[in-house]
Parts: sequence; C-alpha cells; structure tokens
Amino acid sequence: MSTRQPLSDGELLHHRAEGPVTAPPLLLGPSLGTSTALWDKVAPELSVTHRVVRWDLPGHGGSPAGLIGPGATIADLAALVLALADSLGLDRFSYAGVSLGGAVGLHLAVHHPERIERLAVICSSAHFNGSKPWEERAALVREEGLAGLAEGANSRWFTPGFTVPELVEDHRTADPDAYAACCDALAAFDIRDRLPEIGAPTLLVAGREDPATPPAHLREIADAVPGAALIEIPGASHLAPAQCPEAVLTALRAHFDGGAKRGMEVRRQVLGDTHVDRAQARQSEFTARFQDFISRYAWGEIWTDPTLARRERSMITLTALVAHGHYDELAMHIRAARRNGLTPEEIGAVLLQTAVYCGVPAANSAFTVAQRVLAEEDEAAG
Repeated sequence: MSTRQPLSDGELLHHRAEGPVTAPPLLLGPSLGTSTALWDKVAPELSVTHRVVRWDLPGHGGSPAGLIGPGATIADLAALVLALADSLGLDRFSYAGVSLGGAVGLHLAVHHPERIERLAVICSSAHFNGSKPWEERAALVREEGLAGLAEGANSRWFTPGFTVPELVEDHRTADPDAYAACCDALAAFDIRDRLPEIGAPTLLVAGREDPATPPAHLREIADAVPGAALIEIPGASHLAPAQCPEAVLTALRAHFDGGAKRGMEVRRQVLGDTHVDRAQARQSEFTARFQDFISRYAWGEIWTDPTLARRERSMITLTALVAHGHYDELAMHIRAARRNGLTPEEIGAVLLQTAVYCGVPAANSAFTVAQRVLAEEDEAAG
C-alpha cells in the first residue's frame, strides 16, 4: 500500500453532488480519460434515493492535474477519494466505479473496509493485463500528448457506430502528465490475492462487448469476493453507463436500494398484507415507478427512520391527511394507527386536536371516517 502523499496538499478532487443531503451517500468513480459526464444518464436517477457524488480523476474534468505525479498508484487515488469524502463529512458510503474508478473501489473495499457500505465494480478488473501496455501508453502520452490516443477512444470504449462526443473531448483535453500518472497506477495494480478479504456486498457489471476488461475479468472478481453477484450487459462495451444507462441503472438500483425491500416490509407491517397485495395487484406499467418510489422513499427511508416511533408517525400522518382532506387515505391510516398501537381514545384525541388547527368541518368529516373504520374493526373482532 502506497504511503506517498498527494502532491498538492489541501486540494481536492473536483466533484459534483446531487440528491438530498440526508440520503445515503453514493460515490461514483470515472474511467481513465473521462469525467463526471460519464454518469450523466445514470446519476440523476440514482440521486432520487441517494446523495450522489461524482468525482473527476486528477487532470480530468475540473480536477487539478498536480494531485498526482509519475509513479502514482491506485492507493494514491483512493486517498484522494477518502479526502473528498472526509471534506463532505461522509464517514461511510457506497461506491460504484468504472474501469480505473472500479479499481479504486476495490482498493477501498480491501484497505478501508470500514468506509465502504456497498460496492459496484463496472467494466473493470483486479488487474489490467500486466504493466507493460500501461507503461508504454504512459511513455507515449508523455512524449506525444493525448490527441492521437483520443482518436481511437471510440473503438476502445464503445461498440461500432456508437459514440459520446463529450467523453471523447474529455479524453482529448485531459492533462497528459496526469493521464500518464493514472496509467502508472494501472500498471502497478494487481489486487487479486486480496479479493477474498472484501466484506462489503459487491456487484460486478460487465459489458459483454468490452475489449478492455472483458467479462472474464469481472467473473474472476465475482468468483473471489464472498457473496458477490455478476451481471453481464449485452451490447455494452467498456463505458457501459454511457452506452447502456438503463441496464446499468437497473442493476445499481437493485444493488444499492436496500430500502426498497426494507420499505416493502415496513409497508406491510403498517398497512397490512391485504392492502399492499391489493395495491400490487392494481399496479400497471404506468404506475410501477410510483409504487417503487413509495416503497423506497416513503416506507424505506422515512418510516424506517428511528427518530420517531411508529405510533408518533401515525399521529402526524392522521393530522396531515385531515388537513388536506384525504379521507380515503385517512381510513387506511386509521387502521395503520391501530396496528401501530394507538387506542381509539388516542385517535379521537388526535382528531380533536385537528379541529383546533385544521378546522371543525375537516375534523367532523374525519370523525365520521374514524367512527366507521373503528366500528368495522369491532365487528370483525366480534
């Protein structure tokens, strides 16, 4: 593990943060020659449920080139990522990275396991075919710059006929010295013997048409990391998030959104199996994303927050529903309030409170609904 310090103390990687500051943090790492733009079609969707932080490699995008120099290692890049996380107050976070960014994720999971919640490694490797090709590329870039190498970016990154001009331009305009230093890091990287130590839940995503890190490289990691899962994306080459964003997004959501499963469990506990089964049966292609949103956000994040007890959340929910006149929902949540431990007397006290702050007519309608629901419960119990 490298102990060499970054060249420019105090400077941080350029980054872009999206999503609620209170949401679970998720860092996204780039491939060599790209920038935060690599995640343009994926990050906004992930930021619905996460605090997403994309970062640029040194000398790429907006990051200072002087953060690394000749002989750089993956450990140096990982240290820069941790410095960024520290500056944002992120003690523990999930991480997804492409190629070089994926190698950084593997290093973090092995050497800093206390920082990594969940890991996704995309179109990457535990080694990058030995040191010689990268040493040669570093020497070429230091001598001739990046213009010539950028001309072949499409064939290395995408299947024939596909391109993302913004990413090719990122390649062309990256700082040659910093790019070459990143090549040095790839040349020295081989973490195969440490993979069994990774304890974070790990997802491997391979592009089936990827010539740079073929699926066999991802299978090698999946076979070594305990409990890891592997997904291969047909038609995807090396920059899968740019070429096949929907497939990558689906895979990452399933891996990182543990809140959806937990949310469904809580939803059933509060609303009851009968109601949830009925809602699921009515679900259509048109409403599927909304139902997923409810499970992940309302039930997977808000209702699972331990700051308030469920009975307290029920009281707040009843009040809000009365205030807005949502009496169909009110009936459902009166039943939920009973499951959460509220007595009929306590429900009546909540509704009486709403008469003061929401108005007597609203409370009158609420009492009518509550009386009907409680009577139905008594009848069912009898």
